[in-house]
Amino acid sequence: QVQLVESGGGWVQPGGSLRLSCAASGSIVSIYRMGWYRQAPGNQRELVATITSGGTTNYADSIKGRFTVSRDNAKNTVYLQMNSLKPEDTAVYYCNADLKPPWYPRSNYWGQGTQVTVSS
Repeated sequence: QVQLVESGGGWVQPGGSLRLSCAASGSIVSIYRMGWYRQAPGNQRELVATITSGGTTNYADSIKGRFTVSRDNAKNTVYLQMNSLKPEDTAVYYCNADLKPPWYPRSNYWGQGTQVTVSS
Protein backbone atom coordinates (compact mmCIF):
# COMPACT_ATOMS: atom_id res chain seq x y z
CA GLN A 1 0.00 0.00 0.00
CA VAL A 2 1.44 3.34 -1.06
CA GLN A 3 1.44 6.27 1.33
CA LEU A 4 2.57 9.87 0.90
CA VAL A 5 3.44 11.51 4.21
CA GLU A 6 3.95 15.27 4.34
CA SER A 7 5.69 17.33 6.98
CA GLY A 8 6.95 20.85 7.52
CA GLY A 9 3.83 22.98 7.48
CA GLY A 10 3.00 25.57 10.09
CA TRP A 11 2.66 29.27 10.77
CA VAL A 12 5.07 31.89 9.55
CA GLN A 13 5.09 35.65 9.28
CA PRO A 14 5.03 37.35 5.86
CA GLY A 15 8.47 37.29 4.31
CA GLY A 16 9.41 34.13 6.15
CA SER A 17 10.32 30.68 4.90
CA LEU A 18 9.13 27.12 5.31
CA ARG A 19 10.27 23.81 3.86
CA LEU A 20 7.80 21.04 3.12
CA SER A 21 8.77 17.40 2.71
CA CYS A 22 6.84 14.47 1.34
CA ALA A 23 8.04 10.88 1.47
CA ALA A 24 6.45 8.09 -0.55
CA SER A 25 6.49 4.68 1.11
CA GLY A 26 5.19 1.20 0.40
CA SER A 27 5.58 -1.02 -2.61
CA ILE A 28 6.61 1.18 -5.53
CA VAL A 29 8.03 0.18 -8.88
CA SER A 30 8.64 3.65 -10.28
CA ILE A 31 7.82 7.25 -9.40
CA TYR A 32 7.46 9.56 -12.37
CA ARG A 33 6.31 13.07 -11.50
CA MET A 34 6.08 14.33 -7.91
CA GLY A 35 4.87 17.68 -6.80
CA TRP A 36 2.80 20.01 -4.71
CA TYR A 37 -0.69 21.43 -5.00
CA ARG A 38 -2.53 23.74 -2.65
CA GLN A 39 -6.08 24.59 -1.74
CA ALA A 40 -7.18 27.73 0.06
CA PRO A 41 -10.64 27.99 1.65
CA GLY A 42 -13.27 28.53 -1.01
CA ASN A 43 -10.85 27.85 -3.84
CA GLN A 44 -10.12 24.90 -6.06
CA ARG A 45 -6.96 22.87 -5.63
CA GLU A 46 -4.22 24.38 -7.77
CA LEU A 47 -0.80 23.40 -9.01
CA VAL A 48 2.18 24.81 -7.12
CA ALA A 49 5.16 22.95 -8.54
CA THR A 50 6.11 19.58 -10.00
CA ILE A 51 9.33 17.76 -10.77
CA THR A 52 9.97 14.72 -12.93
CA SER A 53 12.31 11.85 -12.12
CA GLY A 54 14.82 13.48 -14.44
CA GLY A 55 14.63 16.81 -12.63
CA THR A 56 12.46 18.83 -15.00
CA THR A 57 10.43 21.33 -13.01
CA ASN A 58 7.22 23.23 -13.57
CA TYR A 59 6.00 26.13 -11.44
CA ALA A 60 2.83 28.14 -11.07
CA ASP A 61 3.37 31.75 -12.09
CA SER A 62 2.28 32.99 -8.68
CA ILE A 63 5.23 31.36 -6.90
CA LYS A 64 8.02 31.57 -9.48
CA GLY A 65 11.20 32.96 -7.99
CA ARG A 66 10.03 32.33 -4.43
CA PHE A 67 9.49 28.55 -4.23
CA THR A 68 11.84 25.76 -5.26
CA VAL A 69 10.85 22.14 -5.75
CA SER A 70 13.49 19.42 -5.44
CA ARG A 71 13.61 15.70 -5.14
CA ASP A 72 15.69 12.87 -3.72
CA ASN A 73 14.96 9.84 -5.90
CA ALA A 74 16.84 7.49 -3.61
CA LYS A 75 14.55 8.45 -0.74
CA ASN A 76 11.35 8.78 -2.81
CA THR A 77 11.02 12.24 -1.31
CA VAL A 78 10.02 15.59 -2.75
CA TYR A 79 10.65 18.95 -1.10
CA LEU A 80 9.22 22.43 -1.45
CA GLN A 81 11.36 25.31 -0.21
CA MET A 82 9.11 28.33 0.21
CA ASN A 83 10.72 31.75 0.65
CA SER A 84 9.30 35.27 0.78
CA LEU A 85 5.96 33.88 1.85
CA LYS A 86 2.87 36.02 1.45
CA PRO A 87 -0.53 35.85 3.16
CA GLU A 88 -2.02 34.66 -0.12
CA ASP A 89 0.17 31.55 0.11
CA THR A 90 -1.96 30.42 3.04
CA ALA A 91 -3.51 27.07 2.12
CA VAL A 92 -3.44 23.35 2.70
CA TYR A 93 -0.54 21.98 0.68
CA TYR A 94 -0.91 18.51 -0.81
CA CYS A 95 1.83 16.24 -2.06
CA ASN A 96 1.14 14.36 -5.28
CA ALA A 97 2.97 11.48 -6.92
CA ASP A 98 2.43 9.84 -10.29
CA LEU A 99 3.72 6.36 -9.65
CA LYS A 100 3.52 2.69 -10.52
CA PRO A 101 3.00 0.13 -7.74
CA PRO A 102 3.51 -3.57 -8.44
CA TRP A 103 0.50 -5.37 -9.99
CA TYR A 104 -1.53 -2.15 -10.25
CA PRO A 105 -1.78 0.51 -12.95
CA ARG A 106 0.18 3.73 -12.87
CA SER A 107 -1.89 6.25 -10.89
CA ASN A 108 -1.88 9.54 -9.02
CA TYR A 109 -1.53 9.41 -5.25
CA TRP A 110 -2.15 12.19 -2.75
CA GLY A 111 -0.89 12.99 0.71
CA GLN A 112 -3.17 14.01 3.55
CA GLY A 113 -2.23 17.68 3.30
CA THR A 114 -0.33 20.06 5.55
CA GLN A 115 -1.50 23.51 6.60
CA VAL A 116 0.62 26.55 5.78
CA THR A 117 -0.49 29.81 7.37
CA VAL A 118 1.18 33.12 6.57
CA SER A 119 0.10 35.99 8.77
CA SER A 120 1.40 38.65 11.11
